[in-house]
Formats: sequence, C-alpha cells, structure tokens
Amino acid sequence: MSFDATVLTMFPEAFPGPLGVSLIGTAWRELGLWTLETVDIRGFSKDKRGFLDDTPAGGGPGQVMRADVIAAALDSVDQRGRPLLYMSARGRPLTQARVREWADGPGLIVLAGRFEGVDQRVLDARGFEEVAVGDAVLAGGEAAALVTIEACVRLVPGVLGQAESLSEESFEDGLLEHPQYTRPRTFEGLDIPDVLLSGHHAEVRKWRQAQREETTRERRPDLWARRPAK
Repeated sequence: MSFDATVLTMFPEAFPGPLGVSLIGTAWRELGLWTLETVDIRGFSKDKRGFLDDTPAGGGPGQVMRADVIAAALDSVDQRGRPLLYMSARGRPLTQARVREWADGPGLIVLAGRFEGVDQRVLDARGFEEVAVGDAVLAGGEAAALVTIEACVRLVPGVLGQAESLSEESFEDGLLEHPQYTRPRTFEGLDIPDVLLSGHHAEVRKWRQAQREETTRERRPDLWARRPAK
C-alpha cells in the first residue's frame, strides 16, 4: 500500500517542489511508494469572476476563503479514510510522533490556505485538524504542506533505503541529533573529534549520546524537560 498525498491549493504549480528530487522523488516517480495529487481550489468557485474568498464577518483586514468553495474542492477527492490537515499558524505543532502516526497510514489530504485564513465552519464540518510547522506566519500553506508531506514520506518503508539511519535522528527518542563530520580530517583549523576516528564503537556511541543530550539541553529545554527520569 502506498502513501497517497492530496493537496488542496490555489497554486498547484508549487508542487512537487522538493518532493520531486533525490530519493523521495525517485520513490514517487519510479518506485511508486507514494503518490502526490494536487486539486486547484480555484476551479470550484461558483462566482462568475472566479473569486473563492470574501470579506471577514465582523469586519477586519484581508479576505477569508469561503467554506462552500473549500467543501466542494474536498468533496471532489476520494478521501479513503485519510486524515484531513489544514496548515495554520494557530494549529497544534507538527511533531515527529504525529508524523510517524500519519506515515503508517494511507496518506494525507492537506489544505493549503491563503489570505487571512479559511472559514472555520468548513474546518469544523469536515473534521480538519489544524497543524502548524513552527511559530511563524507564512503567506500561504503550500510551504507548510511540503514540509509535512516530506516528513511523512521519508518514513515510508523503502523511500530512504536505510531504516536504521532513522533511529538516532532528532526527535525520534526525545533528543536532538548529534553533530556529523566527514573528510577532510582538518577543515580551516578545526579537526574531527578524535573519538570518532578511534575505531572504538562503544566510545563513539557514548560520545554521540552525550552530544545529543547536551545539544537538547541547550537548544530545546522544552524537550529536555519532557524526558523521563532515569
């Protein structure tokens, strides 16, 4: 069973973007391990001018995407039990735990909004989950959709080819990843840490674990605080 991603967007030309390159692109185009479909929301406007937005109820700046247009676009898709996500700065944070959950399922349907947002009624009526990729506001949801889909697709079996390489990545066990090094041995006066060249695998593992813990404490105290007590 493949992982099937559908994106509802005003700008289908934004896809596949980075999803079409490297191993993820090969897994899509050549191996068929996942699929990508875009649905142009603009095609579902009933307005003779093609408008799919209107002024905010209650006043205020900007425009809001209409519930009826979004609903029509979604209803044109074979949902097949896939979760519905709306990329929104007010959503719950994207986490590796949720990504793993979605990657084990049939795929995702992702709504990429624009303007001031989407009429809340269609989000409630259709059961969309609002998801944020960070504490920042973007011009639209397309970039966030790309991030979310890539995070899922790379976990689909066979996409990256080396499942064991995923086990020590950031967030997989509540810690950030350790720093990485490769040749040359010396770069602008900086050397690869001796332990990594020692050949002592137990010491290498110990050093990497210590680096992961130190980096997490310094950069993500929120993650460190959630670590279970030893």
